Amino acid sequence: MNKLILGDNLEILKQIDSESVDLIYLDPPFFSNRNYEVIWGDAGEIRSFQDRWSGGMNHYIGWLKERVEEMHRILKSTGSIFLHCDWHANAYIRVEILDKIFGEENLKSEIIWKRTFNSGSSKSLAKKFPINTDTIYWYSKTEKYFFNRITRPLNDGALKRYDKVDEKGKFMWVPLKTVSQEKLKKLQESGDIREEPHLKYPRYKKYLNEDTGVLLDNLWEDIGQIHTRDFGERIGYPTQKPEALLERIILCASNEDDVILDPFVGGGTTVVVADKLKRNWIGIDQSVQAIKVSEMRLQKQQDLLSKPFVVQLHKYDYDTLRSSNAFEFESWIIQQFGGISNTKQRNDLGIDGKTKEGIPIQVKRSDNIGRNVIDNFKSACERFDSKLFEKNQIEKKPIGILIAFTFGKGAIEEVARLKNQQNLLIELKKVEDVVPIAKKPKLTVSFNDLGLNSKELRDIEFIATGESEAGIEFYAWDFNFDQQKGFKADILIDKIGKQIYAFKIGSYQIAIKVVDNEGLESLEVLHLKINGIVHQK
Repeated sequence: MNKLILGDNLEILKQIDSESVDLIYLDPPFFSNRNYEVIWGDAGEIRSFQDRWSGGMNHYIGWLKERVEEMHRILKSTGSIFLHCDWHANAYIRVEILDKIFGEENLKSEIIWKRTFNSGSSKSLAKKFPINTDTIYWYSKTEKYFFNRITRPLNDGALKRYDKVDEKGKFMWVPLKTVSQEKLKKLQESGDIREEPHLKYPRYKKYLNEDTGVLLDNLWEDIGQIHTRDFGERIGYPTQKPEALLERIILCASNEDDVILDPFVGGGTTVVVADKLKRNWIGIDQSVQAIKVSEMRLQKQQDLLSKPFVVQLHKYDYDTLRSSNAFEFESWIIQQFGGISNTKQRNDLGIDGKTKEGIPIQVKRSDNIGRNVIDNFKSACERFDSKLFEKNQIEKKPIGILIAFTFGKGAIEEVARLKNQQNLLIELKKVEDVVPIAKKPKLTVSFNDLGLNSKELRDIEFIATGESEAGIEFYAWDFNFDQQKGFKADILIDKIGKQIYAFKIGSYQIAIKVVDNEGLESLEVLHLKINGIVHQK
């Protein structure tokens, strides 16, 4: 299942199965020794920043190297890694990390991305050339890697070379250096070849409509960085990479349904593009804000055909878990427990998954489980694998594991009776024993009618106030909320909780989310009717 995971990527990478990922893109924090690299400013990112800069270059390389070692392990033999870096440490990263872990023979390309055409301040560039490029190292794990050649459209200069026209369209004469006799004969018969004594090679007609474009080389200067005018894509993340850049990397080094990993997910561009291109994906970040912003970007583009995804936080909200999709919750909580979920939604004989040792697991997304559930589960365990049932009974091991929010007195007494009288051990696990549960933040919203503006639209000021023991991280706003489509953020990152929005006459639903420092959230919806006067429903 597609996942956004909050936490230290080193620890999370260690939990991922070997040779299970097809493509890794990572854009780790650059070795620039500047505090502006603390972008989100939350506790997780600051902690990571301090770890990274507690020493000099050697410490930074060591910090990154142990993570890349885990990435090499989890890559499939046909997989690739693209590591994005800048001039501060690119030489060290190549020699001390990538060459040593992947082997210098597996360097496929040193891609130079010209991200900007700005020259910088005259003072800073008085005695040096401006630096407008980043480096992206592409390494394969073995010689049997996947690669899909990519072309880009012809530029104006190339188009001008097609300066001849016939009934088939625009063409140019091109030297014919190697060709089979059969193709040569066809060209001669069609009149699309010109042979003259003074020409070393015959010429043939190459038509514009047959030109698939120019093969992409390692100088990428046709994709610019995100600008303030890119409203549809820009989220306010200072080092946000353009979707076109990640689209190119993903298309050239993976297929549909492959697994894409970004261990420094940042603003979420990698997972957003992977999702659009029908890849599976995993995104990891130490920052709550990075994970939640990535989640909202994914939610905004999802439709009925999109694959579901989960967000793994340090703590989870009880209300959200209790009201989640039953099958998705079963699968998720079993994975959190360390088990293997059942992919069938029907005819599963009452078993939702199993442990790695094969012990059956049942999940109940409810509270106060009663005795009848225990009786039914005991029978389901026996039907599931009678030999394992008998073996576990003899060896005094659990015949099954039942996960629920809480268990009633009848269930607890029945489990005790089965153990004492029949030597049958059923293990009861509360959800809070599997994942930590916390209270979601409180949210109140008020508004002020500011009257008509110069465009005859009504300006409304909204004020959101969140309360949480963990502290408030940020707010997000959806000014055209549709219950069926879900929350689609118009404003992704609002640190203050105030917005002014202009409305025409009509009825509106405005949804506001608050996110706390644990990543838990609350949602409030305002129903406004504007007909010259503002009414709240």
